[in-house]
Amino acid sequence: MLPQACISRCMTLMLLMAISLCARAQTEYEPAAQKARVVIVVSGASGAGNYGTAAGRIAQMGYDVFLVDGNAMIGGEGAALEAVIGKAQQSPHALPGKVAVVGFSLGGGVALGQATRWPDRVAGVIALYPLTSNIKHPDAYVARFAVPVLVLAGERDSYHNCCLIGTARAIAAAAAARKLPFELVTYPSADHDFVMAGRNYDGTAAPDAWDRTQAKLKALLGD
Repeated sequence: MLPQACISRCMTLMLLMAISLCARAQTEYEPAAQKARVVIVVSGASGAGNYGTAAGRIAQMGYDVFLVDGNAMIGGEGAALEAVIGKAQQSPHALPGKVAVVGFSLGGGVALGQATRWPDRVAGVIALYPLTSNIKHPDAYVARFAVPVLVLAGERDSYHNCCLIGTARAIAAAAAARKLPFELVTYPSADHDFVMAGRNYDGTAAPDAWDRTQAKLKALLGD
């Protein structure tokens, strides 16, 4: 049997290797200008490949965008996402300063659970129909929020019971009680993935959600 110290060291090395791979796996969507502020886009569970259009849309708003797979950001106390942010800030297209994090579904849960705790490097978080099924105590959950948050959610979202509107409202209420800079916008007719092309696309909710995303990014990062 291996000594505990060896096991711990091996686990640490494996974690560091995973973090390194995550940082390298990010895809950059360069801004039209030579340099721009950085936005990290964290995909849903279906993987980064399905979120290229969304990332490109945010880049067209005037930002240096880095798309990562939300599945690779889970666990590790946020170390993988921290590594992604650090690498993105070193891009030749990136202006110095804090980044914004935009997450979809699973990625929205990652953004809320991790990026909200880093006010030294994150200007704010935008979460679209975020994963919230793991949140059992909303007050304790929001107690760690240290950056502005915007959540955009569909009231008809019942996808795997992962992103229910009731939980989003409980989080918003807990944040309001603590007077945190948290905004929840809900759409009565919208289901899960309502901003993405496909059967759940909502032609009324999606344009408003994208407009609010652009306005929030401008407020957080500027043009």
